[in-house]
Amino acid sequence: MVAPLKIAALLFVLLYLLPLGISAALYQLRGSGAGWRTADRSSIGVLPAAATHAPAVVRVFAAQTVRWRGIFATHCWIVFKPEGAVGYTRYDYTAWGQPIRMNGFEPDGRWFGAMPETVFAADGAAAAALIPSMQAAIEGYAWRNQGDYRAWPGPNSNTFVAAVLDAVPGLGAALPPTAIGKDFPYDGRWLRPTSSGTGFRLTLGGYLGLTLAWVEGLEVSILGAIAGIDLRRPAVKLPGLGRIGMRGQDGPATPVRDLVESL
Repeated sequence: MVAPLKIAALLFVLLYLLPLGISAALYQLRGSGAGWRTADRSSIGVLPAAATHAPAVVRVFAAQTVRWRGIFATHCWIVFKPEGAVGYTRYDYTAWGQPIRMNGFEPDGRWFGAMPETVFAADGAAAAALIPSMQAAIEGYAWRNQGDYRAWPGPNSNTFVAAVLDAVPGLGAALPPTAIGKDFPYDGRWLRPTSSGTGFRLTLGGYLGLTLAWVEGLEVSILGAIAGIDLRRPAVKLPGLGRIGMRGQDGPATPVRDLVESL
């Protein structure tokens, strides 16, 4: 029994503690930047100008979250524009005010200084077909009252976005591994299909979990921190560091050269 325990302890150190330690060191090297009250929240300009772009648009964005929590977590949000609309609608789930916040920030704005990346994108007829189901999921989201938000293990911003994605069968999208809270059982189901619809997710209240799917790959969650591997688009997934390898439709990736250069 001793050898298996040693192996398990070594894997835990290598796959969970070491990546989080590296992420913490990178956070210190980058510096804390401006305070959250004055941090840049301006648009990064990746969305088409709504007033002149008639087709429908759907986007899911993710960005490193605020202050020290950015060591291990990202914040996700949803943006869409129905066909012919002259403006975008952005939905976030936050810890202040009414949890579901509409148009509180620029649709593709920096998240308190952090640059967002696109997790999922659909345009034109494909986007138009998705929007009604997404709107219905947002309006029917159960954890929508003041006091419902919990940063850990959920329901938080990533739980909300995961629930909306789950409501659109066959979407084929998945949130990044650093989206802490995405596996929280918002509907009470501990075993359910993944957001991509290509596998299953088992979660014990958001504290422990296992995901096995074609799009998400293999993910093992311990206290919300996820380690795993993607064989479809080869990459490893590590707590704090996220996805390292090929970019996948399941969120931001960190190419190895970028990680090394940031050191």
